[in-house]
Amino acid sequence: MAPLMLLVFLLSEAASDLIEVTVHPGDDVILPCQAAHPSIRAAEWTRPDLEEPEYVLLYRDGHLDPTYQHPDFKDRVELVDRDVKDGDVSLNLKNVSSIDNGTYECRVAPAGSRRRKRAIIDSEPIRIIRLQVPEPAGSENRNSSTVGRYRGLAAGVAGVLLLVTVAVLKYKRHKNKTSGPPAADDDDEASGDKFI
Repeated sequence: MAPLMLLVFLLSEAASDLIEVTVHPGDDVILPCQAAHPSIRAAEWTRPDLEEPEYVLLYRDGHLDPTYQHPDFKDRVELVDRDVKDGDVSLNLKNVSSIDNGTYECRVAPAGSRRRKRAIIDSEPIRIIRLQVPEPAGSENRNSSTVGRYRGLAAGVAGVLLLVTVAVLKYKRHKNKTSGPPAADDDDEASGDKFI
């Protein structure tokens, strides 16, 4: 029984590390992340669901490094504390939209840790945040009313074309009846022959 309780405790602790944040489109949001060490050599924010590169933000040796940053986040992210004082590596994400929906992971490498040429921090995330950016309320209704207007317009245009086609056909039939071959009496009189 004790091992089962320990497993439940560990799983609940792991689950509590996930934070869910909901933000309206167009807003800015701060994703919090606090390292245990006050002195940070490198920090990375990633989104594992992105194609390579998956970096949202990469900080190393006192500077932001845009080299491996995913293009969707260029010029839209920064650290709340650019000096990373007291281990604060919270992320400021500007002008959020539905493309920002996803799970964000924060990892840090404390100062004095082994230096690597590549910036990948090989450790478990210290913070995991699931960001949700719902569509604005009523956007589905606006989209369906716009589609309805286009369908109505298309039906109206189709109706007008049908009426024009019918009118042209009736005109041609009427013209063919009135300008048909000359009557037989007219031909007989013109030739001088009379039938008695």
